[in-house]
Amino acid sequence: MQLGQALRDAVAYLERNSVGSPRLNAEVLLMFTLQCDRAYLYAHPERELSPQEETRYQEALAERARGVPSQYITGHQEFWGLDFVVSPAVLIPRPETEHLVETAIELARPLDTPKIIDVGTGSGCIALALAKELPLADITAVDISPDALEIARANAARLQLDRVHFRQNDLLSGFDHAQFDLVVSNPPYVGEDEADKVQREVRKFEPYRAVFGGADGLETIRRLVPQAREALKPGGWLLMEIGFSQSALVCDLLRDWTSVNTVPDLQGIPRVVAARK
Repeated sequence: MQLGQALRDAVAYLERNSVGSPRLNAEVLLMFTLQCDRAYLYAHPERELSPQEETRYQEALAERARGVPSQYITGHQEFWGLDFVVSPAVLIPRPETEHLVETAIELARPLDTPKIIDVGTGSGCIALALAKELPLADITAVDISPDALEIARANAARLQLDRVHFRQNDLLSGFDHAQFDLVVSNPPYVGEDEADKVQREVRKFEPYRAVFGGADGLETIRRLVPQAREALKPGGWLLMEIGFSQSALVCDLLRDWTSVNTVPDLQGIPRVVAARK
């Protein structure tokens, strides 16, 4: 089968299976199968796929049709201009989380050697993006999942940012008092009572405890806020990504902090909350 025909058939197949953005998914999976870029797809529509390539492509399309995110099929996701390895052990990095990174950089840059901890690091995307932009920062990244930490360490090595310290830990328990300038986190914040509103791909395939934060989505945040207050130096900052409609609830949990503010995403939705000790 020729490349162009394979791509057309794939788009139609994904459409029939109600996969969003069918052309984009078909292209991504074909680029993955052929190990090529998008320009190659359109420059060589007459290129014949080998039987092995056809089989691999059909297998990838079948996985996507049953809901497996394309990032888990290809094993990669771009974030902050960096290529991250991902697996079902970690949450897929999303563009919205870049607002958290931007806010952290803005607050950390005036400091000579900022000491930062990323809580619930997952793939390591936040900690490693910060390490790229803040070469003098002392960065620690923690996660309760050993499988997630394995992915994060692999990303640090691949990106040559292995000066980040990784540690298996339940949030900030066991850390010394008043040692960090910034605590940053993308905690689980989806409520279990909202599971039916979450995309099928997220609900079925991404790690449950990285997505869902108890019945109302605030369980982890309620634990993290007082722990962060203990772990931060005087004047230090807590930065968290939050969910849609959680701004008022989270700000209420931070009523004893100062300079509490939110940062909107590109749709104007409060996406990051920042608070100073």
